[in-house]
Amino acid sequence: MSNEKLRREALIYHAKPQPGKIKIVPTKPYSTQRDLALAYSPGVAEPCLEIAKDKENAYKYTSKGNLVAIISNGTAVLGLGNIGPEASKPVMEGKGLLFKIFADIDGIDIEVDTEDVDKFIETVKMIAPTFGGINLEDIKAPEAFEIERRLKEELDIPVMHDDQHGTAIISAAALLNALEISDKKMDEVRIVISGAGAAAVSCTKLYKAFGAKAENIVMLDSKGVIRKDADNLSPAKKEFATDRKINTLDEAMVDADVFVGLSIANVVTPNMLLSMAKNPIVFAMANPDPEIAYDLAVATRKDIIMATGRSDHPNQVNNVLGFPFIFRGALDVRATAINEAMKMAAVKALADLTRQPVPEQVNIAYGETRLTFGKEYIIPKPFDQRLIYEIPPAVAKAAMESGVAKAPIDDWDKYREELMLRSGNDNKVVRLLHGRARSNAKRIVFAEADHLDVLKAAQIVHEEGIAIPILLGRKDIILELKKELEFDADLVIIDPISKEFDERHIRYATKYWESRKRSGVTFYSAKIKMRQRNYFGAMMVLEGDADGMISGYSRAYPTVVKPILEVIGRASGVKKVATVNIMITDRGPLFLADTSINIEPNAEELADIAQMTANVAANFGFDPVLAMLSYANFGSSTHPNARKVREAVRILHETTPDLVVDGEIQMDFALNRELHESKFPFSKLAGRKVNTLIFPNLESANITYKLLKELNSAESIGPIMVGLRKAVHIMQLGASVDEIVNMAAVAVIDAQEREKRKKAKGSK
Repeated sequence: MSNEKLRREALIYHAKPQPGKIKIVPTKPYSTQRDLALAYSPGVAEPCLEIAKDKENAYKYTSKGNLVAIISNGTAVLGLGNIGPEASKPVMEGKGLLFKIFADIDGIDIEVDTEDVDKFIETVKMIAPTFGGINLEDIKAPEAFEIERRLKEELDIPVMHDDQHGTAIISAAALLNALEISDKKMDEVRIVISGAGAAAVSCTKLYKAFGAKAENIVMLDSKGVIRKDADNLSPAKKEFATDRKINTLDEAMVDADVFVGLSIANVVTPNMLLSMAKNPIVFAMANPDPEIAYDLAVATRKDIIMATGRSDHPNQVNNVLGFPFIFRGALDVRATAINEAMKMAAVKALADLTRQPVPEQVNIAYGETRLTFGKEYIIPKPFDQRLIYEIPPAVAKAAMESGVAKAPIDDWDKYREELMLRSGNDNKVVRLLHGRARSNAKRIVFAEADHLDVLKAAQIVHEEGIAIPILLGRKDIILELKKELEFDADLVIIDPISKEFDERHIRYATKYWESRKRSGVTFYSAKIKMRQRNYFGAMMVLEGDADGMISGYSRAYPTVVKPILEVIGRASGVKKVATVNIMITDRGPLFLADTSINIEPNAEELADIAQMTANVAANFGFDPVLAMLSYANFGSSTHPNARKVREAVRILHETTPDLVVDGEIQMDFALNRELHESKFPFSKLAGRKVNTLIFPNLESANITYKLLKELNSAESIGPIMVGLRKAVHIMQLGASVDEIVNMAAVAVIDAQEREKRKKAKGSK
């Protein structure tokens, strides 16, 4: 993507459909006069009086306990420098978004228009009663040190400058693991720190807290090695000045065990790496370009353990692994501070988590067969769903043990369960979907590429590396639209509607005719069908000229599914093709079937649909828990519609006893765990969170998923075709650009899974 195009898309993203990235959403009913009377006057007076008696009641009656202020004066924004408070607002809003999606914390950005330390501190102190915690952000050094120190001393709520401590916590966890792998000890290794800003100082202090010796540390600023005999050193630099008679990074790197880069790109050379000790540990964390390129570093030293700040290489030191979960733990025990014990607890928890077996969902997200503790996995991945229920408890316990927790936790199992239910746990399906597709992009036919939205989606898919698009449609229109979109990638464009039959048209027509000649298809009619994009595209996939296909944007579902079924057909052993929609809801993803094809499936067909849907959930890394839905509960009706579902459940219990499935059951009992367990404790679903819903007919499934989509603004991925021989998927008429992108990712993953199964079968 060109810089100009990225600029334009970023501006549109922040401006449309409404400016900004966050908004306020009510948490209480407000539809009646009674609701409003309780929310405001006169009812609101009662909690006011309770809080006046005891300020701690603010945590009981207001949102204070889940509210963090994200505060900056805009003096050190990303790599942009001192751009001012207003210009820092998009970054602060972005931090609020990360707080919400990873830890379900409400972050409110506040930009303070002063560079005066005293005024800044006074402003934060005056607004502090509103919040449960303060996250300081993008404040230049050395003022940042003084601001954080004084606020921590003068406030009784958690205060953390993430630029200082976030990188320190994540890199310290990575360093502990890297030292274990390289069989080195913290109190013995020689460490070189390139950079002397807030993050570098905080990192070095934390490494010392874990045992690093001051005499083994060399820190460099823009002028070179910071030495004790230098003049006018700041207090922060003076703490890490060395008495070694060296001046340059070249000299510092000789026999060093660890290099930590928080400076600028390309300051480390291959020769510097070669001069380091055996099994060197190199954390090159300058962004966007590290102190030495990852590929160059690992090519230079085969024994290197390498980390960067980038997501496209192993071992990303990403602050999102820390701050959401540290504040989550601190808020949940009403900590009065985020102290060293809590930060060290977060470090240990992150390090320990890396050594545990990695859930399949994480492997799937990153396209790995199996992530295991080692040189290329020394720190958890940002999309690891365990972070939300592993890091906050460790931080909360440390707060309690260090005496700063006002509301200690008694039931840790209950607390972990509450954390699992927060949005940070499993609502990352789209990010996981795209990440997995990028790991092994496939050739996907966009059968309607001469429509603007479809071509926009193909452009995103190409630029994000999700798939390799093959564009089908009127070539002249596609070229015109590409020009309009500034989409200059050299992609395959095929116009099956062209007047001239080429060799491929004839080959596809011949293959199609041979497979359908006993079904009334003539060779002439086969040639005519090859002028139609869905027949042509499906033949491309069938013949191996593409790995998958998506269609359906401009045509009704039945007209698109017919050629797909004729050309591709059912997979071996499949009686009925079906579709699954993934709905991204507040309670997590829900897999719904069959949403588009089978009008009135019988019991055997329902059982098959359920099994195929369970496979889809498993392919996305979820343990399927299936509810077979009905208007009745467990034999309460003898009507044939209810008996059909009951029979499907019997078949599943008999043929796949390990599958967690039960019914017939009503929707509310399926989704409400407490209600279900109290009324039907005998059920296989009792005490479990249902994530897969199998509907008794097409009518109920289709209505439900569209109702969720329109009324609850639930994002929909699908319909995902299951039971076909190849990776072909049909989107809904008029799908949005995002929905088309998601369907392309689904097609890629489908093709990936088929390739894996084929290789596994061939190796036997």
